[in-house]
Amino acid sequence: MNQLSRRSFLKGSLATSAALGLPARFWAQVPGANDDVRVAVIGFNNQGKGHIKALSGLKGVRIVALCDVDHAVLEREAKEFKEAGKPIETYTDVRKLLENKSIDAISTATPNHWHALISIWACQAGKDVYVEKPVSHNVWEGRKIVEAARKYNRIVQGGTQSRSNGPLREAFAWLREGHLGKIQVARGLCYKRRESIGRANGPVKVPESVDFDLWCGPAPKVAPVRKRFHYDWHWFWDTGNGDLGNQGIHQMDICRWALGKAGLSSRVVSIGGRLGYEDDGQTPNTQFAVHDYGDALLIFEVRGLPSQVGQPDTPGADKTAMDKYRGQDIGHVIECEGGYIAGIVAYDKDGKEMKKFKGSGEGHHANWVKAIRSRKASDLNADILETHLSSALCHTSNISYRLGRQSNPDEIKEALKSNAAAQETLARFEEHLARNNVDLKKTRATLGAFVRMDGQAERFVDNLKANELLTREYRRAFVVPEKV
Repeated sequence: MNQLSRRSFLKGSLATSAALGLPARFWAQVPGANDDVRVAVIGFNNQGKGHIKALSGLKGVRIVALCDVDHAVLEREAKEFKEAGKPIETYTDVRKLLENKSIDAISTATPNHWHALISIWACQAGKDVYVEKPVSHNVWEGRKIVEAARKYNRIVQGGTQSRSNGPLREAFAWLREGHLGKIQVARGLCYKRRESIGRANGPVKVPESVDFDLWCGPAPKVAPVRKRFHYDWHWFWDTGNGDLGNQGIHQMDICRWALGKAGLSSRVVSIGGRLGYEDDGQTPNTQFAVHDYGDALLIFEVRGLPSQVGQPDTPGADKTAMDKYRGQDIGHVIECEGGYIAGIVAYDKDGKEMKKFKGSGEGHHANWVKAIRSRKASDLNADILETHLSSALCHTSNISYRLGRQSNPDEIKEALKSNAAAQETLARFEEHLARNNVDLKKTRATLGAFVRMDGQAERFVDNLKANELLTREYRRAFVVPEKV
């Protein structure tokens, strides 16, 4: 399996090195303290544009190549570089790009299903990696990126930018000093409006500018059933992970960071559904997951429907406003014995402000480049191991959901009766949906499976179906290798 995946792109001089048995680190060029770091950006129709902007503003960094499977997107961006007088190489096939020895590192923001394979191939080719969140499409392949980074001594940073947020770093250092006592619940919130994507009423034509075989890569090559080809792949299981893996991974990572947990939770259950409208999307637009670490809980909430608080039908009412929990909509609340932290402010148990954090930080790409120069993974703010674990929490949440069944409200309440924090979350979940005219007795939510996990082995305990969802079937030319 490993040979198949490597053979699909290791050609030319790289193939010669492999044939001689030389590991990538012997032929890869490592930039010195005074050398430019030459970077290729892969995938930039959305988040990747931010990568280009961030890297372009860093001293001693040169973007030397661009890669995108959409010719129109590639030509548009290459034109901007040309007009700015900056030479650039262009590729549609990442395997060809990785043959280029003059490239030191890659920064990738492709759809989720490509993240792991590109990262592993890049490590094998001797490139350092910045990979967008979630760093994987499933738990198993995320661990494989970690293994590849370690084996080939690569500097691999995940795109959880909050790890480079100065005030947050100061806040959690202060929290660990014991100012608020023991953490009881770390809550992540993704209250972000998501309109219906509509119905395509069958497979739609792929844009002519897209190399669809390359776009699918490791995922099944099936005609898309959605009106909008780009971006809406987030809401389909073959390519995306819903809002847990889109926006929510940032807050999931912040919660695990606050808890200081170096592994996956021992038990998880998720409740939700695609509620309030009917469309082609598969992933839930309203969801919460409860991760039990034994001594603390991590609870994550997704809401894509608006608040509807007040009189939404009155003239001038804001119909896009979202709910807030302790002042947060897309954020986190770390609840402790003696108070809580919401965003970058600490409060006592009565909600009185205690301290606002103002620590300084550095850009996330800047931190990555600094570590490339030092060759120390410990210099990274979001090393691949950390981003793998947080991404995996999103995946195990979704696995619970996907193994669940539609249940009436009383069944869900009964299932959560032993967990007061989960019951409180469920009550707010139900109240929110009621405001959006969702009657859970008629349109039932899904009660996910209660699944137990061996956090160190990253395997579910006595649950074959759950373990099957830890990985996927890969297409022959795009296999994530068992042995990296």
